Formats: sequence, C-alpha cells, structure tokens
Amino acid sequence: MAESEATEEEQERPPGRVISTTRPAATPVPPPGPGRTPRHTAVALAFLAPALVLLGALVVYPILFTSVRSFYSRLGDTFVGLDNYREMLSSERTLIAIRNNAIWVVVAPTLATGIGLVYAVLAERVRWQTAFKVAVFMPMAISGLATGVIFRLVYEDDPNRGLANAVVTTVADVFRSSGQYEGARPSQPDLLAPQGKAFLTSRAFSPGDQPAPLGLLAIRPGEVPDAAEEATVPRPAADSLSGVVWLDFTRGGGGEAGTVDPTELGLPGVQVEALDGSEVVASAVSAEDGSFTFDDLEPGDYRLRLSESNFRPPWGGVNWLSATLVTPAIIAAWLWIWIGFAMIVIGAGLSAIPRDVQEAARVDGAGEWQVFRRVTVPLLMPVLLVVLVTLVINVLKVFDLVLIIPPGSVQNEANVIALEMWRVSFGGAQDQGLGSALSMLLFALVLPAMAFNIKRFRSER
Repeated sequence: MAESEATEEEQERPPGRVISTTRPAATPVPPPGPGRTPRHTAVALAFLAPALVLLGALVVYPILFTSVRSFYSRLGDTFVGLDNYREMLSSERTLIAIRNNAIWVVVAPTLATGIGLVYAVLAERVRWQTAFKVAVFMPMAISGLATGVIFRLVYEDDPNRGLANAVVTTVADVFRSSGQYEGARPSQPDLLAPQGKAFLTSRAFSPGDQPAPLGLLAIRPGEVPDAAEEATVPRPAADSLSGVVWLDFTRGGGGEAGTVDPTELGLPGVQVEALDGSEVVASAVSAEDGSFTFDDLEPGDYRLRLSESNFRPPWGGVNWLSATLVTPAIIAAWLWIWIGFAMIVIGAGLSAIPRDVQEAARVDGAGEWQVFRRVTVPLLMPVLLVVLVTLVINVLKVFDLVLIIPPGSVQNEANVIALEMWRVSFGGAQDQGLGSALSMLLFALVLPAMAFNIKRFRSER
C-alpha cells in the first residue's frame, strides 16, 4: 500500500525536478575579529572628528598652554622656571586658600551626601514626595551668582533685613527679652547714676520717706506703652518704701525737671530693686501710672536700682560674615544648592534596591534604623561614593559664591584656590604666570577625584 502511494506521488511530480530531502547547510558567520577594516575606522573617525576638535580646542590646548605659561613671567616674555610655583607656595593668601579648600573638601560633600541620603529616604515616606523633591531640587536651577546675592541678603546683620538673624533673634527673644526703654537716661543725673546698663540712686531711702522720684528722658512717644497713664506720686506710708518712675517731659515745655508735672505719663512695667548694700532684698514693678511700692521692708536704708532688664537693647544676632563664620556661611549656601542633586541621584539608586532584602531584614526583627544602617546604606554605597566624589570635584572649583557673599573686609579669609587664581590673573596684579601656576595646582588636585570616578565607571561596565 505504501509503495503504491509513493508511486502515485512520483507520477504527480513534474518531470526533471528532483526534491532533496536534506536541509541546506547554514551560511557560516565569521567570528568578530579584534580589528576593523580601514573603511570602518574612517567612518568612526568622521563621526568623532567634531567632538575631538572641540575637545582639543577647549580642553587639551588650554591645559597644555597653561602648563607652559606657568613657567613664564607675568607678561609671558621671560622664562622663570619654577619661580611662580615657589611664590605660590610661599604666599599667605594661597596658603589660606589651600586651607579653606581642605575645609570645603572635608565638610561640604560629606554634609551634602548625608543630608541628601536622609532626604531621599524620607521622600519615599511622605505623601507629597514629588512636591518635596521639586522644592529641594529647585535651587539647582538658580545660578551661583544669583544664589550669592540671595544669601548676601540672608546674612545681613540687621534682623529686619536678614532672614538668618531674624530667625535667630526671634528664638533668642523667647529666652532673653529686650527692655521696653532702651536708650533711656535719667532726668536727674545727680540722683540716678549709671551702674552698667542699670541706674542706681546716689542716696538711700527708708520706709516712711517721701516717694522716690525716678524720672527718665530720651524715650520717644511711640516707645511709651499704650497702657501708660498720667503719672501719680503715691502717698508715703510708715511701713513701706514707694516711688514713681515717669517720663519727665512735658510737651510744649514749661515742666520742671525732677517733678511730676500734669500730663506727664508714668512708665509701666519698670523693674525696680531695693538694695541693702550690694544685696537685692526686694523688687517691684511699676504700675500703669508709674508708681511702685515695697511693703514689709525691715527698717533701714535702701538704695533703689532700675534693673538693666528695663534698658537692655535687643540682641543684634550673629555676624555671619565675620572672619570666623564666613566659610561655614558660604558652605551653607552651597549646600542649599547641591543637596537637591545628591537627593535625586541617591533616590534613583534607592529605587533600584531590591525591596525583598529590606523586608527580609524586617521579618527577622530588625528595626527601621537597623534596616537603614545595615541594609540600605551598604547597598547604596556605590551610589554614595559617586555622589561624594562628584561633589568633591565641584567644591574644588567653587568660585562664584566665594566671590559674591563675603564683604571685601573678609574676602581673604574666605579665599579659595579658584578665586585666588582669578584675582591674581585678572585682578590688579594681572600676573598670568602666577595665575597659570595656581591653575595647574587646582588641576592637580582635581585629577585624583576624576581618576577615581573613571575607575569606578570602568569597573561597573
């Protein structure tokens, strides 16, 4: 039966056509060789040529020219060898710049990376994480020059203008309030004499004496409390010591110094102390009409003192741009810009961490801090290193903030290598040779960080 079917199939085939039952062999693909043909090399060079030209013109040539220029004099017409490098390393301004750069390298990238890590972790737990990230990253869109102008205003000494001192003085006033009558002085200097910022009577008073007249001047009408009433002299009592504190000034003139005249206002809230020798034995606060009374005093002689708390000036805040604080203040401005960069990069690395590892740690009983310290941070270490090294390269070249924020009086204390290079090359000295030497110093400091980054990138391929 099979033979008859095969015979029928053979009869149906067209004559002269033979069908092969074996599959044709696949065309062998030559293994990729280590080299390329000249045509491939020419095409690759054609595509790379624009980039190579730009790289050579903007990077390679300036480096070579600067390195050669650093061995020549200020005008570039005399070969001086290593004199520029000797002068650079013996200059006090350069040594201060190197010191400040060392502070920048140690402090700024570490803080930016640490705070960025905390922000990245917290951003995953807040409800409005997109808005939070935008708010933190937004300073990256502001130029360094604009940031310098902003923080120059933030660090103003006047709390009414400078945000930093406004915040600090507001907190300080909670614990140390200023006096109501700053700048006041006695109307009778022979009766009230200065004792530091307080005023002490020159003679003693005893219970039952006539009330002590403690008049003050140099208080503007707007500084008198609204609750102040017309000054009233209290009646003397045998077992008490009393007095009055008032604004000894009559509008329109005609008043008598040391006497409570009609329409003169009492000064409420004045702290008055009774002293037995140098010891404070009692204190009182003047009423709305300026009167005060000490009851239950032992018989004797007491001198009265208007406490310094009445005349204490408001705290002026911190001099952020002083020689001591100028570098930390500039670092804070730099952190405001670059924390957002660190947060975004670390957040990207955080999203790539396998969550099952963290969940396994939690199942094993680890707390959130242990998970963060023993699981999250070790897994993020490659990303943290890249961020840290990138920020190190950035702070070595910091320039605009140091140029704009410090006032001229402390510019030298805030100096860094990039700024010193600019000041030497394009400032008053116009010393291109020394400026080139400083450029090469900065280039030498940046090279190790760049080499480290390149090595890590190659190891991760």
